Amino acid sequence: MIKKLWLLLALPFFISGCELMQHLPAATGNGITEQEAGMGIKEALGQGLTRAVLQLNKTDGFFGNSFYKVLLPPDVQKVENTMRTIGLGKTVDKAILQINRGAEDAVGYAAPIFTNAIKQMTITDAINIIRGPKDGATNYFKQKTTAALINAFTPVVKSSLDKVDATRLYGDLITTYNNFPTTRNKMNPDLTSYVVGKAVDALFDQIAKEELEIRENPVKRTTELLKKVFGATWN
Repeated sequence: MIKKLWLLLALPFFISGCELMQHLPAATGNGITEQEAGMGIKEALGQGLTRAVLQLNKTDGFFGNSFYKVLLPPDVQKVENTMRTIGLGKTVDKAILQINRGAEDAVGYAAPIFTNAIKQMTITDAINIIRGPKDGATNYFKQKTTAALINAFTPVVKSSLDKVDATRLYGDLITTYNNFPTTRNKMNPDLTSYVVGKAVDALFDQIAKEELEIRENPVKRTTELLKKVFGATWN
């Protein structure tokens, strides 16, 4: 799985590299050509995105991480203690576990969307990113792909949640609560959009961490191109 994911994310980088060769290697003012800058940021993104996906697309990638663990939606959390008090504790715990399993499973399908985003990046985009803030690539990626990522991710998350039975468990939990005689404000049993948002946020957070590491930690610059592009001083 890891080998296939690396190949998937690396392919557009090599294709883009061939396309970039058609441009004259104009200097950027610090000894680095536009071609090198463009290829460098694409290579960095390819590495960062791969690591971000692999960190989350595994057992306990979400559930075992206190920062990314997907809890019940805020409205449901307000009555979680009540549910546990009336004997629904095991159902609540199982629903939370399966929600996170669904997110972990779905994240693996984000690779093609990331791949396309790298392929579409222009030389100008790359140079602006390097000259920009430390989260410049992450912000660019958010602006250019968030809507498409959510649209493409939603059916995958729904399918994943259904596969691990999270949809039924969560729906049963909310339906039980809504049927209580004392319940006035009914809750929406739709779980998909909530998990999509959490999964996308986690991916962007991981990407931001990877970008910062490559920018600030020379050890993370594993190729000569990355060392040259990210080791230079940009105006």
